[in-house]
Amino acid sequence: MRVALFVACVAIALSTLSSMAQERMLRVAGPWEIAGVDPAQSGYVFSRLQVAETLVSANATGKLMPGLAQKWSVSDDGLTWRFTIRTDAIFHDATPVTADAAAASLKRAHAGVGVLTQLPISEIASDGQDVVIRLKKPFAAVPAYLVNFSTIVLAPASYDASGKVTRIIGSGPYQVKSLTPPLKLELKGADNWWGGEPGISEVSYLAVGQGETRALMAESGEADLVFSMLPVSVERLKRNPKLDVHIATIPRTRIIKLNAAAPFFDDVKERQAISYTIDRAGITKVILRNADLNATQLFPPALAGWHVADLKPLTRDVDAAKRLLAEAGWTPGPDGILQQGGKRFSVTLLTYASWPELPPIATALQAQLREVGIDVKVSVGNSSEIPSRHQDGTLEMGLISRLYSIVPDPIGTLLEDYRPGGSDWGAMGWSNDELQTLVEKLAATSDPRERAALQKRAVEMLQEELPSIPVTWSELAIVANKRITGVQVDPFEVNYGLASVRWAE
Repeated sequence: MRVALFVACVAIALSTLSSMAQERMLRVAGPWEIAGVDPAQSGYVFSRLQVAETLVSANATGKLMPGLAQKWSVSDDGLTWRFTIRTDAIFHDATPVTADAAAASLKRAHAGVGVLTQLPISEIASDGQDVVIRLKKPFAAVPAYLVNFSTIVLAPASYDASGKVTRIIGSGPYQVKSLTPPLKLELKGADNWWGGEPGISEVSYLAVGQGETRALMAESGEADLVFSMLPVSVERLKRNPKLDVHIATIPRTRIIKLNAAAPFFDDVKERQAISYTIDRAGITKVILRNADLNATQLFPPALAGWHVADLKPLTRDVDAAKRLLAEAGWTPGPDGILQQGGKRFSVTLLTYASWPELPPIATALQAQLREVGIDVKVSVGNSSEIPSRHQDGTLEMGLISRLYSIVPDPIGTLLEDYRPGGSDWGAMGWSNDELQTLVEKLAATSDPRERAALQKRAVEMLQEELPSIPVTWSELAIVANKRITGVQVDPFEVNYGLASVRWAE
């Protein structure tokens, strides 16, 4: 009897301790699934959650800051960059972060599909404490590219004999405790981070696709920190006395990605007509609850130098849309849907729910395009379908959320999106030699006056040609339980500053 009572008491005690341990774990929820451990696929998760680090970082204004590299310099001819590795950085397996290890990670990134493939790199090497990047021609934005998640630096033990990443051994304030793709990641504090001990030592991340589910998790206390909330949920959550809502405008634009090689969009008049049909003011007011997010041009005002104040804005004009479609050869069919050469103007608009506002915006666009005789079928799938259907040529229209700080300078996204052939998330079936030349000149110069003129002309061309059509700008809403403090909002989404979070009690 006594033995049974003792066993029962031990069981209760262990259960209580387990519950207390769970209570002291920082529980984070967001919409982003973890595809695997390859940095090109899921490096953004490990970067944002501060598991792995890059040579260069950026602050909340986009200013470049030291990361694993404590300083950097470029030769007078602009062809050789040197990044000096900090001496106090240690990987999670207790091995030092060296220039050799960093160079090996960058070589792998350059050989893959990440942003480094855009750079005119002739060699990546190590020289003592320095990572040396040699170029074929000057490229002023090299440090900005080294902020991107695909360039995270991993320990040599992260790779197998063939060079494939099999596990994430980084150098950040958190290390991987367990990973269950695509939904769950558990972290524990690293003892040897050069920036000091994180405020909370245990963190769990859960990928939750439905925005309303994430809102309920915040309300119930199942999650301490929740990212990317629907505007309608934000209004409700602001009234909850147990929660703090943090909102920041971010360099991200919701755009319609078009297949400009398709017969529906191969004429610039057709693309301009689509733009004229969109009621951006209505979408931002009703769905996003913020009229200031009306995307009158591609880049929001927060992107200094890229937002052109005197540019003719994108507006709604249904009569102009109908006129342009008629000029492009489209005439109403018996059911009211436009046709040309016996082919109906009927297309599929593909979007995804990991950004929860996209499906309702897609539904609004469907109704608006119907007004001018365009039949749109909305398909909500996985975000991976966009690049997949770009590659096989079957994408007609896609409503996507495009980040213009893939590097903390939109030049990185422009180089990728509007190069000949476009990128998985960029232009499709469209290219422009003049724009390509402008962008290459921008990449090569750091002179502010020269850059300003080039940037303005590039924005004007995108506004005229509309290879992708801006719909709304974006903001990031983060909900935090008041039992934590020190929450930061990073508009550039480089990292979420989890190491600075503390328990409020």
